[in-house]
Amino acid sequence: MGKQHWKAGNMLNPVPAVMVSVSDGNGKNNIITVAWAGTICTNPPMLSISVRPERYSYEIIKSTKEFVVNLTTKDLVRACDYCGVTSGRDVDKFEKMKLTPINLPNVSVPGIKESPVNIECRVKKIEELGSHTMFIADVVGVTVDDEYMDEKGKFNINDTGLVMYSHGEYFVMGEKLGKFGYSIKK
Repeated sequence: MGKQHWKAGNMLNPVPAVMVSVSDGNGKNNIITVAWAGTICTNPPMLSISVRPERYSYEIIKSTKEFVVNLTTKDLVRACDYCGVTSGRDVDKFEKMKLTPINLPNVSVPGIKESPVNIECRVKKIEELGSHTMFIADVVGVTVDDEYMDEKGKFNINDTGLVMYSHGEYFVMGEKLGKFGYSIKK
């Protein structure tokens, strides 16, 4: 079996498929689906999302400097896809997908109640990179669904049915293969 050499391209897959909620400050909320999202720092907690400048939510994020990353589950994958292929210029995605906006304590942007994790973010830096602009943000709060808390107070995120995206397709997380450090544990 051989290897093929291709031109440069981003082949880092799978990636999380998340729904990012935004608000323009005048009562107009929107949801944008983002696959270019990731953790960039633990302390202080920071993450990034990358958005194309032509997207409706781009100017809202740039102006308000706030957004919420809502993790997507198997039950939310249809809404996630819809929010990625329709524009908030044309439709109220919360209403159309029957999603419930919830107030969060640290930002002026609603989270999505049906999501098991809502990550409140405040933009720290904006990097225009080419096809996408990266919004580097401080995580200023996290809200989790207590349905996934166990009797010891542990949040079982892997029981939520998280969704990932790879080459235009959605997948639900599945088989556990190990635990951090298992390769050296005796």
